[in-house]
Amino acid sequence: TPAWIFVNRSLALGKIHCFGFNMDYTLAAYKSPAYEALTFELLLEHLVCIGYPHEILRYTYDPTFPTRGLVFDVLYGNLLKVDTHGNVLLGAHGFTFLSEAEIWSFYPRKFIQRDDLQRFYILNTLFNLPETYLYACLVDFFSGCSRYTNCDTGYQHGNLFMSFRSFFQDVTDAMNNVHQSGCLKEKILEDLEKYVEKDPRLPILLGKMKEVGKVFLATNSSYNYTNAITTYLFSISEAEASGRPWRSYFNLIVVDMQKHRFFAEGVVLRQVNTDSGKLHVGTYTGPHQHCAVYSGGSSDMVCELLGVRGKDILHIGDHIFGDILKSKKQQGWRTCLVVPELSWELDIWAREKEWLEELKRLDTHLADLCQHMDGSCCKLRVISFTKREIQMPESVVEQEQASLDPASCLLSCSQRSLLVKSRLSSAI
Repeated sequence: TPAWIFVNRSLALGKIHCFGFNMDYTLAAYKSPAYEALTFELLLEHLVCIGYPHEILRYTYDPTFPTRGLVFDVLYGNLLKVDTHGNVLLGAHGFTFLSEAEIWSFYPRKFIQRDDLQRFYILNTLFNLPETYLYACLVDFFSGCSRYTNCDTGYQHGNLFMSFRSFFQDVTDAMNNVHQSGCLKEKILEDLEKYVEKDPRLPILLGKMKEVGKVFLATNSSYNYTNAITTYLFSISEAEASGRPWRSYFNLIVVDMQKHRFFAEGVVLRQVNTDSGKLHVGTYTGPHQHCAVYSGGSSDMVCELLGVRGKDILHIGDHIFGDILKSKKQQGWRTCLVVPELSWELDIWAREKEWLEELKRLDTHLADLCQHMDGSCCKLRVISFTKREIQMPESVVEQEQASLDPASCLLSCSQRSLLVKSRLSSAI
C-alpha cells in the first residue's frame, strides 16, 4: 500500500542522526474494528461489575459512529465535533443529533472554550474510540429507560441522581482499569493475529534506518508486553530466517516511559532484566549498553545515552499531544505524526476525484449563470440547470439523503461529503 507523507516544513533527512519510535499505533498497528470492539466489551463488563444495569451489555461496538477528535461535554452529556477555534459544527446526545436551535441553546454563539478541561474532554487518540462510542451508548440507554427521569445534567432515579459528570468519571476509571489491570493486553496476546497488523517491510525499514543513524524505541507499555508484540512483528522475512532478535534493530529501548512525565521531569531510570522482565533495583548510572532495555527515564536521558541533540532526532508517533507537541516544544526534536485514518480518506478522494472535479466545474458554471440574475430567477434556473446537467430526479436525492446513516454526521466533513457524492454518483 502507498504511504502518504505531508510536510509542514522542509526537512533535510541527511541531518537526522537518530530515529525514535513509539510502539502502539506506530510500529504496532492494531486491527480495526476488532481491537476497539474488544476494548468496548471489557468496558461494558467493568461498568456492570460496579453497578450499571445489565441491559447495557446488549450494545455492540459500531465502528461507523465514533471518529477521533470529538469532544465530550461532561455537563450536558453531548458529543461535539468542534473546529480548532472552538466553533461547534455538530452535536449528538446519545444517538440523537442536535438541531441547530438546540446547539445554540446549549452553546451560545455555537462556541465552546476548548481549554476548559474541567468541562470539555477531548477524545484525541485512537484508544479513545471505544470510549467515545460508550458515552453515546450510556446516554442512549438512560434517556430511553423508563426507570430514569431525564434532567438537564443527568438522570434521576428515586433519591439517586446520576450526572453526566459521573458517567465521565466511571468511564475514565473503567478505561484506566482495562489498560492497567492487564486484561486487555492478555486478550490481545492470546490472539495476536486477530488484533495486530503484521508488515514484512518493518524490519527492512528499521534495518536501513540503523545503517544511517541510531534508532530507539520508547513506549508506555511494559517490557513483557513490548517483547511479545515486537517478537511477533519481527518474526517475518529475513528477520525470522536469520534468527535476528528484535532488540538488535534498536540502539536503545525504553519501556514504562510514563509519557506525560517523560518529556518533563522524568522518572527513575532502571535497567530491565530481559530474561525475567523484572527491574534491577536502583537508578542506572552506567554507560549505554547496546540492545539493553531500560525502564522509565526521560527524554534528556535518551539524548545523553545516545549522544545526540534535540534537532538530530526525528521522533515518530501517533499522539499529537503526547508524542509530537511535547517532544517538539520541550526538546526541539523533529517530529512525524502517524495518522492511519488519512489513508482511508485519501483512497476515497482518489476514487472519486473525477466526480469532485465535475462538481467543481458545475459549481463554477452555476456561479457564472447567476451573476446576471436576481435571486428568484437564479433559484429557478439553478433547479432547471441541475436537472438538465446531472439528469437526476429529486426523488433520488431525497432517497439518498434519507438513507444516510445518522452516525455519518460525526464523520469528518470530507468523509461525509465523499460518502454523499459516492452514493449519488452510483445513482446517476
